[in-house]
Amino acid sequence: MTGVLSGFAVIAVVIGVGYVLGWRGTLGEPGRDVLTRLAFSVAGPALLFHTLARADLSVLFSSRLLVTALSTAAVSAAFVAVGALRHWGVGRTTIGALCAGYVNSGNLGIPIAAYVLGDASLVAPVLLFQVVIVTPVALTVLDLTGTGTGTGTGEKGTVWQRLLTPLRNPIAVGSLTGVVVSAAGWTVPGPVMEPLTMIGNMSVPAALLLFGMSLRGSAAPGRGLDRQLVLLSVALKSLGQPLVAWVLARGVFGLHGAPLLDVVVTSALPAAQNLFTYASRYRVAETLARESVLLSTVVSVPVLVGVATVLG
Repeated sequence: MTGVLSGFAVIAVVIGVGYVLGWRGTLGEPGRDVLTRLAFSVAGPALLFHTLARADLSVLFSSRLLVTALSTAAVSAAFVAVGALRHWGVGRTTIGALCAGYVNSGNLGIPIAAYVLGDASLVAPVLLFQVVIVTPVALTVLDLTGTGTGTGTGEKGTVWQRLLTPLRNPIAVGSLTGVVVSAAGWTVPGPVMEPLTMIGNMSVPAALLLFGMSLRGSAAPGRGLDRQLVLLSVALKSLGQPLVAWVLARGVFGLHGAPLLDVVVTSALPAAQNLFTYASRYRVAETLARESVLLSTVVSVPVLVGVATVLG
């Protein structure tokens, strides 16, 4: 329980600083746009490259990760199905699906894995799965639908241009380049890696500060025009995903004890704050992303404590 609360406390403090910055107008009117571009186009890609270039890609092939991948696919597909039936649009549905299944494996997952599961490295496979597969696919969908123009009606271009879409996205480029370096067994020289590490270290605080600034003047979550989307994504993320993970881990893969606790705790983590950065960058479903992240973070506290108590 201490690990859960300490992890949330760190995040709350940084978000609170962001809220104060927004309230006082310290960064001025362009402040949010600057932080968005910094996190999305500079710090985020640097962090992903640094992380993946040194990662052991073999962890992507395990029964634990397969449980996480299948549970992510299940809840995301559920949101997409409802979004298609309700005609919520590709952009909003994509962001909502991410909020339903993309866990906060970095700045929250690492401390919780360390204190609750006893090993911070247990969250690494989920982090790799999300940044190598989920993020490039989702952002490519947003790019191809023209969402990146802010209007959702951009030109899709030729087939060749569509195939090269991921290579025009900074987050995807950082991830894929890091994977190539790791897979090839290359060692990046210190004078090259160290500046990238310094820049990448800005990514998480920038995303949290941006999230905090966005809360200034916002209405209570779950009450606006996106109320149905927010409640659905939070229900899928906070309750649906850990439940699906438990069923798969226990009933299909026969996991017990520590492995079972690992996958369920990981799946019960709230939606990641960087999803709001993506929504801000593409100017789509920003309210949905902000409120989903906020509510799922609040709801995940009792869920994680309950999971750790029952399965621990």
